[in-house]
Amino acid sequence: MKRKMILFLLLISLSFTLPPFSSPASEDPIFIEARKRMVERDLKGRDIKDPKVLEIMGRVPRQLFVDPSLKSQAYADHPLPIGEGQTISQPYIVALMTQILQIKPGERVLEIGTGSGYQAAVLAELTDQVYTIEIRESLAKQAAQCLKQLGYDKVRVKYGDGYLGWEEFAPFDAIIVTAAAEHIPPPLIKQLKEGGRLVIPVGSTTYFQTLTLLTKKNGKTEIQHLLGVAFVPLTGGAQKK
Repeated sequence: MKRKMILFLLLISLSFTLPPFSSPASEDPIFIEARKRMVERDLKGRDIKDPKVLEIMGRVPRQLFVDPSLKSQAYADHPLPIGEGQTISQPYIVALMTQILQIKPGERVLEIGTGSGYQAAVLAELTDQVYTIEIRESLAKQAAQCLKQLGYDKVRVKYGDGYLGWEEFAPFDAIIVTAAAEHIPPPLIKQLKEGGRLVIPVGSTTYFQTLTLLTKKNGKTEIQHLLGVAFVPLTGGAQKK
């Protein structure tokens, strides 16, 4: 009887599906502690209040989305280079933009500017419908591989021009643009669902921009200017307008 019960419990445990990432026992405790400090000091210590966002930021292994030579800086609150003139945004900005969008389970989210894939991983902890576009092929391939290895295999990664959005899977409940543009791309507004939210840094692509929230209501758009930021420029179609 005892042996049958043990087998029964084992079968139950094997039937559970693990979340996309669960800190392995082999993970260096230095990174676990660094994440805790980041959450307490740089997120909670500022204006990140959403408990789900805080929990996710304290769990996703940011050090696996940066160059191995920069792992020691993975949880410092500043951007880091990821190659081809691009950067991974500072943790605070990732958390802030995620919090602003207020993503609910099951919502369809489009990210413009995959980069290393870190923001997509954070989004994938909130919904199983994440679509992300990267205009640099090498980064798109690296991000797709990294996301898959970490279990985020439902994230769809596309190599293409994010300015044009991803019409095939529109409309989207939320769109996040992680590169700066001098205006909000019309294709993205068109692909936003009624009641949808779009967050993007708007302004000079040389210096600083304003993080901007667009909400679509009754077929019209409402704009909120949030705070000053500094992002790398959105390329492709954005530079032809």
